[in-house]
Parts: sequence; structure tokens; C-alpha cells
Amino acid sequence: MADHVNDTDEKPESRRDFLYLTTGGVAAVGGALALWPFIYSMNPSADVLALASTEVDLSPVEVGQSITVMWRGKPVFIRRRTEDEIKVASETPSDLPDPQKDSDRVVNPEWLVVVGVCTHLGCVPLGQGSTEPRGEWNGWFCPCHGSHYDISGRIRKGPAPDNLMVPEYKFLDESTIKIG
Repeated sequence: MADHVNDTDEKPESRRDFLYLTTGGVAAVGGALALWPFIYSMNPSADVLALASTEVDLSPVEVGQSITVMWRGKPVFIRRRTEDEIKVASETPSDLPDPQKDSDRVVNPEWLVVVGVCTHLGCVPLGQGSTEPRGEWNGWFCPCHGSHYDISGRIRKGPAPDNLMVPEYKFLDESTIKIG
């Protein structure tokens, strides 16, 4: 009889263990399903994903002309430089606040692609339009605090600590680039 009592004592414990495990499993799955919408809401929205990269047709841009496109909510300055501008940009002065060769900033010397946001306080420098002031080095000028950038987007004078940022970009063909 003692053996018979032990069998019945073990059965409720094993049933109880099964119920605990089953209840715990259902609770874990339910918790994960309840958290899924919250976790999914942290993914970037469709409009942000669409801005991750942009393709730009460069064929209508004439030599010496600049265009501005938007990428990730920021203006990107694209300039088709003249032979003289390329020559001036390739001469790297030794006294630059943020020394960088022009060849390190461009994929193709004819085309300069920079994010058009001043590295001092985030203003948009002037110089894209033909009538706008371009500063002392014929590049861009930020009138807010007097930063002057050269034709390679390098800081030459003023409080800006860094050159205009060069975004990641590549040429898809000779007249199309993909930024981002």
C-alpha cells in the first residue's frame, strides 16, 4: 500500500509541473505578442527609408553650374566644376583648419558633392545661386558667423571647425549618381 500512495503523490506533482510549464509558456507567448506592436513601432517609417538614398541625374548640369538636392532632410550641393576650379581645388594649402586634399573629397574631379550644412551651427551656406556671395575662396559663405569655404568645400576662414561633409555617393553611370 505504501507504494500505491507514493504513485498518487507523484502524479499530482507531475500534473502540477505540467500546468506550471504550460501556463508559463502561454504567458511568455502572450507577453511577446503584446510587446510586438511596441517593438515594431521602433522601425523607421516608410518616408525615412525612402530618403536613405537618392539618385540624381547630372546630365542637365552645365560646367560651372551648381544644383541643390535634398537627401535625408538636408541640402546636398552638387557642383560641376570648371577646369580652373579643379586646378585651384587641387592645390592644398598647408594652413587649413581641417586639412584634406581635394582628391580625397571627390570621386570624379569634375563633380563636387557636399552636404550643404555649415559645420559651425548647422546653417545653410550661400553660394549655390549665381548672385549669392561665395566668400573669399569662391566656394560657399555662411553669413551667420562668417565661415568661408573653398571650391572643394574645405573651411578656410571663420568659426566652422570642419569641412563641409562629403556624403557617401557613387556614380551609377557617367551622368547619374546615387547618394547614400
